[in-house]
Formats: sequence, structure tokens, C-alpha cells
Amino acid sequence: MIDPLTSERLIEAYRMGVFPMSDGRSAGDITWHRPLMRGILPLGAGFHLSKRLARTVLQGRFSVTSDRAFNAVIRSCAEVSGRDETWISHRLEARYGALHALGHAHSIEIWSGSELVGGLYGVHLGGAFFGESMFSRRTDASKIALVHLVATLRRRGFVLLDTQFPTTHLERFGCQTVPDTLYRLMLDRALTIEATWSHAVALDELRQEIAVLREESASSQVQ
Repeated sequence: MIDPLTSERLIEAYRMGVFPMSDGRSAGDITWHRPLMRGILPLGAGFHLSKRLARTVLQGRFSVTSDRAFNAVIRSCAEVSGRDETWISHRLEARYGALHALGHAHSIEIWSGSELVGGLYGVHLGGAFFGESMFSRRTDASKIALVHLVATLRRRGFVLLDTQFPTTHLERFGCQTVPDTLYRLMLDRALTIEATWSHAVALDELRQEIAVLREESASSQVQ
């Protein structure tokens, strides 16, 4: 049987501000969501980067790659860790793998030697990145992945980082909640921008972006 959840249908859903979820790892059904209030992580002033985390990122305790282990990242995100169940079904995992093959889904991986200890993945359309999920097996691993993501998006010309739902974890980074009407305007603008994902930022680029992020974070806190 051919799965009707095609890559084209997924892309069209994201363009309309809709995203899929499932009720469990083995679930066959998909539910579609378009929250009335949407989580957005600022890519400019408003993104909060603490001095401690900035130092941790630049210490280089872990190595960072992009799109090197997409399938491993999404499987790790799907593993149950302190949750009753995951929303990433095998069916959705396969569909995001297809989007990755088309260049519309990307991952950032955090490594300790040859061990994958953290990472995140999401969908890329135009100048919008839709963050889907992240995981961490070491202290700060997912936070380091998020900082690399923000630095990469800033460098590559993205203007929208959609987190879908706000979380306590993301609020520490300045996650904002906006009504769907405003989100749609932001999304429509982002879709007109030709942003290119190539790879995670190099160390010199990362240092520059962290310096700017720290300055912007300090300025926003003063205001």
C-alpha cells in the first residue's frame, strides 16, 4: 500500500503553518496541528544566550556536525526518555527521512568521540526553519546544538525559527508566543526568502555569532 503522507503533502502543510504528530511510536494515524498560539525563537535581539553557555559552546568539549547522522538523530529524539510516549511514529520518521533526502530537513549532531550524545532536527522551507525535536544524553548537549542552529540560521539568511509549542526549556532562550494570525504573516514573509542550508557554522563564524548574540542579549535585558 502506498503511504498517502507524501513529501509533497508534508511540504504543503508546513507552508500553511500546519504540522503532523502521532499518538505513539507504533501509531499509524497522523493528526494535524495549527496552534492558535505559536512558539517562536528569535534569531536576533531577544535570543537569550548566557555567559556560561557561551563559554561551554566555545570550549569545544564536543564536536558538532550537520546532516551527518540525520536518521540517528530522529531515532534518538523518538526514544522514550522520561516521557510516557513519543509523538514521532515510525511512519513520521520515514517521511522526515524522505524530506531530508530532498534537502528539506536537516539535523545538527553533537558528538563525544564517536558517540552521538545530542542533537536536533527540523524542516527547512525558504527562510523558515521548523524545529521538530531535540535530545541530549550529556549535560548541555541539546543546548549546544540549539546555539549552533541559531548561529547557522543567522549566517545562512533565515528569518524564522518556529518551535511550534513554547516550552520551559526554550523560554530560557527567549522563546516567544505569538498568535496564529501574526505567525502566518511571519511565515508568508519567510517563505519568500531564499535561504540555503549548507553546513553547521565553522568555529570562526561561531565565535563571531556568539559575540553578537551576547551583545544583543545584554542589550535586550537592559531595555
